[in-house]
Amino acid sequence: MIATSLAQTAYAAASQPVRTDRGTEYAAFQSVTARLSRALQAPTDMPTRAAALHDNRRLWTLLATDLAGAENGLPQQLRAQLFYLAEFSLIQSSQALREAEALRALIDINTAVMRGLSGMAEAA
Repeated sequence: MIATSLAQTAYAAASQPVRTDRGTEYAAFQSVTARLSRALQAPTDMPTRAAALHDNRRLWTLLATDLAGAENGLPQQLRAQLFYLAEFSLIQSSQALREAEALRALIDINTAVMRGLSGMAEAA
Protein backbone atom coordinates (compact mmCIF):
# COMPACT_ATOMS: atom_id res chain seq x y z
CA MET A 1 0.00 0.00 0.00
CA ILE A 2 2.74 2.48 0.94
CA ALA A 3 4.93 1.43 -2.00
CA THR A 4 2.06 2.06 -4.42
CA SER A 5 1.42 5.48 -2.91
CA LEU A 6 5.10 6.40 -3.13
CA ALA A 7 5.29 5.24 -6.73
CA GLN A 8 2.28 7.33 -7.70
CA THR A 9 3.78 10.37 -5.99
CA ALA A 10 7.16 9.88 -7.66
CA TYR A 11 5.65 9.75 -11.13
CA ALA A 12 3.01 12.42 -10.61
CA ALA A 13 3.28 15.69 -12.50
CA ALA A 14 5.65 18.16 -10.93
CA SER A 15 3.88 20.89 -9.00
CA GLN A 16 6.43 23.49 -10.13
CA PRO A 17 7.29 23.77 -13.82
CA VAL A 18 10.91 23.36 -14.79
CA ARG A 19 12.21 26.76 -15.88
CA THR A 20 15.19 27.81 -17.88
CA ASP A 21 17.39 30.65 -16.64
CA ARG A 22 15.62 32.91 -19.10
CA GLY A 23 12.23 31.73 -17.86
CA THR A 24 13.23 32.38 -14.27
CA GLU A 25 14.40 35.89 -15.16
CA TYR A 26 11.14 36.51 -17.04
CA ALA A 27 9.09 35.36 -14.04
CA ALA A 28 11.06 37.66 -11.71
CA PHE A 29 10.51 40.66 -13.99
CA GLN A 30 6.85 39.75 -14.43
CA SER A 31 6.28 39.59 -10.67
CA VAL A 32 8.09 42.85 -9.93
CA THR A 33 6.42 44.66 -12.84
CA ALA A 34 2.98 43.55 -11.65
CA ARG A 35 3.77 45.00 -8.23
CA LEU A 36 4.93 48.28 -9.80
CA SER A 37 1.69 48.41 -11.80
CA ARG A 38 -0.39 47.90 -8.67
CA ALA A 39 1.57 50.69 -6.97
CA LEU A 40 0.85 53.00 -9.91
CA GLN A 41 -2.87 52.27 -9.57
CA ALA A 42 -2.76 53.29 -5.89
CA PRO A 43 -0.49 56.36 -5.93
CA THR A 44 -1.20 57.33 -2.31
CA ASP A 45 -0.36 53.86 -0.91
CA MET A 46 3.26 54.55 0.01
CA PRO A 47 3.96 51.15 1.65
CA THR A 48 2.92 49.34 -1.55
CA ARG A 49 4.98 51.69 -3.70
CA ALA A 50 8.05 51.46 -1.47
CA ALA A 51 7.90 47.66 -1.33
CA ALA A 52 7.52 47.38 -5.12
CA LEU A 53 10.41 49.78 -5.68
CA HIS A 54 12.56 47.89 -3.19
CA ASP A 55 11.96 44.64 -5.06
CA ASN A 56 12.64 46.33 -8.40
CA ARG A 57 15.94 47.71 -7.06
CA ARG A 58 16.93 44.29 -5.75
CA LEU A 59 16.16 42.72 -9.12
CA TRP A 60 18.16 45.29 -11.09
CA THR A 61 21.05 45.18 -8.61
CA LEU A 62 21.21 41.41 -8.95
CA LEU A 63 21.08 41.70 -12.73
CA ALA A 64 23.83 44.38 -12.76
CA THR A 65 26.02 42.20 -10.56
CA ASP A 66 25.57 39.29 -12.95
CA LEU A 67 26.25 41.51 -15.97
CA ALA A 68 29.51 42.75 -14.44
CA GLY A 69 30.80 39.23 -13.90
CA ALA A 70 33.40 37.84 -16.29
CA GLU A 71 31.44 34.59 -16.60
CA ASN A 72 28.38 36.33 -18.08
CA GLY A 73 27.91 34.93 -21.57
CA LEU A 74 25.95 37.79 -23.14
CA PRO A 75 27.57 39.85 -25.90
CA GLN A 76 29.50 42.83 -24.53
CA GLN A 77 27.25 45.43 -26.20
CA LEU A 78 24.07 43.88 -24.79
CA ARG A 79 25.68 43.68 -21.35
CA ALA A 80 26.55 47.37 -21.53
CA GLN A 81 23.02 48.31 -22.62
CA LEU A 82 21.44 46.28 -19.83
CA PHE A 83 23.89 47.70 -17.30
CA TYR A 84 22.86 51.20 -18.39
CA LEU A 85 19.20 50.25 -17.89
CA ALA A 86 20.07 48.96 -14.43
CA GLU A 87 21.68 52.27 -13.52
CA PHE A 88 18.72 54.21 -14.92
CA SER A 89 16.25 52.00 -13.04
CA LEU A 90 18.02 52.59 -9.74
CA ILE A 91 17.99 56.37 -10.27
CA GLN A 92 14.38 56.33 -11.49
CA SER A 93 13.36 54.37 -8.41
CA SER A 94 14.41 57.30 -6.24
CA GLN A 95 12.26 59.59 -8.35
CA ALA A 96 9.34 57.15 -8.11
CA LEU A 97 9.49 57.30 -4.32
CA ARG A 98 8.73 61.02 -4.60
CA GLU A 99 6.37 60.88 -7.57
CA ALA A 100 4.16 57.88 -8.44
CA GLU A 101 4.06 58.78 -12.15
CA ALA A 102 7.77 57.94 -12.35
CA LEU A 103 6.74 54.30 -11.97
CA ARG A 104 5.63 54.31 -15.62
CA ALA A 105 9.21 54.46 -16.91
CA LEU A 106 10.19 51.52 -14.71
CA ILE A 107 7.20 49.51 -15.89
CA ASP A 108 8.07 50.29 -19.52
CA ILE A 109 11.69 49.24 -19.08
CA ASN A 110 10.78 46.01 -17.31
CA THR A 111 8.18 45.23 -19.97
CA ALA A 112 10.77 45.74 -22.73
CA VAL A 113 13.17 43.40 -20.93
CA MET A 114 10.40 40.81 -20.61
CA ARG A 115 9.75 41.06 -24.36
CA GLY A 116 13.45 40.43 -24.96
CA LEU A 117 13.49 37.50 -22.57
CA SER A 118 10.45 35.97 -24.24
CA GLY A 119 12.16 36.18 -27.61
CA MET A 120 9.83 38.77 -29.12
CA ALA A 121 11.62 41.35 -31.20
CA GLU A 122 10.74 44.89 -30.29
CA ALA A 123 8.48 46.04 -33.10
CA ALA A 124 8.20 49.60 -31.87
